[in-house]
Amino acid sequence: MRLVQVLIPEGDRSDVLSALDDEGIDYAVWEETGRGDFEALVSFPVPEAGVEPVLDRLYAAGIKEDSYTIVMSTETVVSEKLGGLKERYGGYRISRDELVARSEDLAPAASTFFIFLTVSTLIATTGLLLDSAATIIGAMVIAPLMGPAISASVGAVLANSDMTSRGVTLQVTGLLAAIATAAVFGLLLKDTVLLPPVDIRTIPQVLERTTPNFLSLFLALGSGIAGAVSIMRGAGSALVGVAIAVALIPPAATSGLGLAWGYPDVTIAAGVLVLVNLLAINLSALILFWVAGYRPERGENAEQARRIVRVRIGVILLGIALLSVVLGAVTWASFEVGNVEQSTKTEVEAMFDDGLFGEMKVESVRVDYDVDDVLLDRPAEVVVVAEHRPNERIPPDVARRVDDRLTRETGRDVAVDVVFVPGQTTG
Repeated sequence: MRLVQVLIPEGDRSDVLSALDDEGIDYAVWEETGRGDFEALVSFPVPEAGVEPVLDRLYAAGIKEDSYTIVMSTETVVSEKLGGLKERYGGYRISRDELVARSEDLAPAASTFFIFLTVSTLIATTGLLLDSAATIIGAMVIAPLMGPAISASVGAVLANSDMTSRGVTLQVTGLLAAIATAAVFGLLLKDTVLLPPVDIRTIPQVLERTTPNFLSLFLALGSGIAGAVSIMRGAGSALVGVAIAVALIPPAATSGLGLAWGYPDVTIAAGVLVLVNLLAINLSALILFWVAGYRPERGENAEQARRIVRVRIGVILLGIALLSVVLGAVTWASFEVGNVEQSTKTEVEAMFDDGLFGEMKVESVRVDYDVDDVLLDRPAEVVVVAEHRPNERIPPDVARRVDDRLTRETGRDVAVDVVFVPGQTTG
């Protein structure tokens, strides 16, 4: 429920009260004796879904330009008339004016935004280098990226160009600042006692952000939907903000680390993930707000908003489609890596178990094969450790026979290295 209070300008009292009577809203009126050209204050309760239609009636009476309207959330409202009000105003979404207010609150002043963003990026970069998922998630709690993403979409559906422009600007400059922050931080830590020599490409948390696939797209779409729903229904926006930040800050920090270490492949791959996630979050939020029925207050702006939304959706979809070429390639390559690794281990173990090499047993199988190898058509490197008895004769063509079978079964070039170790058993 909401409690709405309106200061009624001189001469508009009868129009305002008539509008409330037409809507069947119970209200209380106080004579206004304060500063300003107001003759009364009207206060009335209404379900959150009814705020927008009631205020539209009041705005049509001309009170918006010359008055003040205050919408407050209520803890508890006790009345047997609530059932009728809720039945008349069904739904769960907040009003257009509340949506704008919440979106503006989530997009703080630029100085505050960049302070929180920088601190969040520093913590996330530390988490990446330490391979600590907990540290990365902790950094996301203070990342302020939900507000700009939501306000950009809200501005688009309501034809509010200033809000849209500010949201887009904060998102773009914020992510560029995150990349730059991570790059500078990485340069400062590189080759110091604070960070042992490390190839960042081997760190699991970094590797996760340099092999983007279509599952990343679903994460971002889900985050955008959850963000829009949380704002429209006023539930869990802080937790949803973490999900949105997770989709953006860690890959941006990874891209910055790629710059610091001089690995263009890391920078580009993580940068693609940032762009895809950014577009997907904005797309899902924009569509959801439009489907929920949010439109500009003035009818003449409705066509403008419809045109803006169509253009934005088209541009975003085009961007996602182009970037999806990269996602598709990485997804396919990841599948090939898993397929080659699984097939290699299965086939090698089967060859030794079937006695093709006498009584030798396979001790271990290691496959060095990653997404880059698939995309660049490099062979998979296979290292087989085989155990033999002390006096057992070792066939001279083990590596070749393993190579031939793996090439035939996987359809990929392989380079096989077999290491023989003597084994001992007790009778």
